Amino acid sequence: MKNYIKADEWNIIEDGFDPHLNKISESLFSIGNGRMGQRANFEEAYSGETLQGNYVAGVYYPDKTRVGWWKNGYPEYFAKVLNAANWIGLDIKVDDEVLDLNVCRVSAFKRVLNMKEGTLSRSFTAELKNGKVVRVEAMRFCSIADDELAALHYCISPVNFEGIITITSFIDGDVKNQDANYDEKFWNEVKQQQDSNADYLVLRTKKTEFDVCTAGKSIVLYNGKELSLDVVTKDKYVGRTVNVQIKKGDSVNIYKIVTTLSSQNYEKGQLLAVAELKLGKAVNKGFYKLLKEQVLAWTVKWEESDIIINGDVAAQQAIRFNIFQLNQTYTGKDARLNIGPKGFTGEKYGGSTYWDTEAYCIPFYLSTAPEEVAKNLLVYRYKQLDKAIENGAKLGFIDGAALYPMVTMNGEECHNEWEITFEEIHRNGAIAFAIFNYIRYTGDESYLAQYGLEVLIGVARFWKQRVNWSADKNKFVMLGVTGPNEYENNINNNWYTNKLAAWCLRYTIEASSVVKQIAPKEYKKIVAKTRLEEEKEFSDWTAVADQMYYPYDAKADVFLQQDGFMDKEQILVKDLPAEDRPLNQKWSWDRILRSCYIKQADVLQGMYFFEDDYDLETLRKNFNFYESRTVHESSLSPCVHSILAAKLNDEEKAYEFYLRTARLDLDDYNNDTEDGLHITSMAGTWMSIVEGFAGMRVRNGQLVFNPFVPKAWNYFSFSIGFRGVQLKVKITADQVRIINGSNQILEITIFNQSYTFPSGEKAITYNEQLV
Repeated sequence: MKNYIKADEWNIIEDGFDPHLNKISESLFSIGNGRMGQRANFEEAYSGETLQGNYVAGVYYPDKTRVGWWKNGYPEYFAKVLNAANWIGLDIKVDDEVLDLNVCRVSAFKRVLNMKEGTLSRSFTAELKNGKVVRVEAMRFCSIADDELAALHYCISPVNFEGIITITSFIDGDVKNQDANYDEKFWNEVKQQQDSNADYLVLRTKKTEFDVCTAGKSIVLYNGKELSLDVVTKDKYVGRTVNVQIKKGDSVNIYKIVTTLSSQNYEKGQLLAVAELKLGKAVNKGFYKLLKEQVLAWTVKWEESDIIINGDVAAQQAIRFNIFQLNQTYTGKDARLNIGPKGFTGEKYGGSTYWDTEAYCIPFYLSTAPEEVAKNLLVYRYKQLDKAIENGAKLGFIDGAALYPMVTMNGEECHNEWEITFEEIHRNGAIAFAIFNYIRYTGDESYLAQYGLEVLIGVARFWKQRVNWSADKNKFVMLGVTGPNEYENNINNNWYTNKLAAWCLRYTIEASSVVKQIAPKEYKKIVAKTRLEEEKEFSDWTAVADQMYYPYDAKADVFLQQDGFMDKEQILVKDLPAEDRPLNQKWSWDRILRSCYIKQADVLQGMYFFEDDYDLETLRKNFNFYESRTVHESSLSPCVHSILAAKLNDEEKAYEFYLRTARLDLDDYNNDTEDGLHITSMAGTWMSIVEGFAGMRVRNGQLVFNPFVPKAWNYFSFSIGFRGVQLKVKITADQVRIINGSNQILEITIFNQSYTFPSGEKAITYNEQLV
């Protein structure tokens, strides 16, 4: 665990430069705006360990899978969001010596991510080998006010000399992904253009043929005067350079305003013209007006999504960091985009879409953003339904059965591990549950008629065909699966998967009835389009759901994660030698698969989704049983345990698991932050507070709260949107205070008692008897 980030409520602060921590900091200080983003690479040259990364959402390459064999249905490629043109680049030379912090003596180094305003700043003093000392102050941002713009300001001052500083500002498209399977570069140059106003570079991806135009205007000021810059060109590279004869105590200011446009949104032949117009308007505004717009836009974001924790600065910093990264990763403006597990902060997992979005991210965006944002995450899957049906057909499923991919960019499966690709089919259920969750929260049943029911029918058909009848058990069973616990592969009757499948089948029938009632014309169209045989298929689905087999151990009185789970040697996590952890780095995969150890919530994931189906005693028995066997070697694990522990009134465990997830990246708990941040699990951190400590649920169309305040905090508060109403909720040890920002009267349940909340502020005081 690292502990070098300074505690601060609104800022992520690194004080002092340690090259060994640089890749971790590049992840932590990443910035983005939903359309593009970048790791916190230095503007100037750096020869030390670094992972350079600039990423454009939705632009990907189908890198050929690096395995030596194929099976029928196996994906031929692994899609990757590409490292795109580096627009921040500045080569700085001091009397012909390159400014490079890897070889300089660095002092007074400070890096600050201002989460309130969405800016990354850096300052340092560096002594070069020639003995000359410079002072640098830099700031940059990716605008969320206009997600096709970014800007930087870089100021360099000589401390102990007079001489020549050579500045070259460039856009470099000669880049590659660190995770390229065959060390291939994925971009070809289409065109470069330089005029008196700006530099333009158009690149095209191999195979997928996305065009991306990066255009930038560089302005260099010395003593307030703009300097004339000379053009520099080479393959996949455009830039400007100037030599500045500088005096001690003076400063050179470099401003760079950039637009990045892709052929996803513009015709290829229009990219340059649009970039020229867009950049011209941005340059006319200037750096500081663009910055002002950025600050105002982030003010709105925080008004919608902030969580305040009073009494614990480290916890406050952590939750804001998680919220900040979620907000700059996905804005919901484009239903073609989704959320990669690493967002714009690294290349691991390829930047593709996983089931993390539906299971973990949907609740955050439902509560903290306009309704359209979460809806677009669902529409993303609807638009890929045909591909999901194709994916199913590749594995032998028929008649419109849909199997959504474990990993995807365009709807095709592109995961390169067979036990995941073929077996971790519970992702289908997570997508169906997200539809239910969206409607439960928003009340928007029209979504079913527009999009949702078609998806549910495809998923239900898959489950019907995926089970088989066991004469031995006299039940329907599901063989050869992998549940959320990826430390078990190719097992039979994963309880969570069976539970989710049965629920999906019933919910599809229920959703069909709703659409038939509220939109009969649309229902007829859906029946015709999907060729739904209502009587037969509904009967078959009901039979499977009613006769599904669920593993159970009578002695322990718990649902079994899979058939034969109790055949494993039951050594609890507390009895594991510390030197054996983490298992995925210390044990062979064979040994892990034969153990009872659980990577992340599995049975407990199902009990989290369907908590109303179980009484507290059943939940407690299963929680105690599985928690003691869970090693939490997935970033998605602690939040579910935290929420369930809170429901069980186990404050100590709820808070312990919250801490594990809240500062997972800031403190580099798993020694993997250098690969990028755990964006999707950050949504689980939010859930731990709002669904865990605040106990927020939606039941019968109403909000419900069953809160407590962790002992380390004085109080906590958060903002949520619910069915068109913006609420601010403040929770203390004995009171819930809610500000209703609308004219709509809300009925809200607190500790099983219903209260009316009109417009304005109202407090409900409770005591131990009420709790």
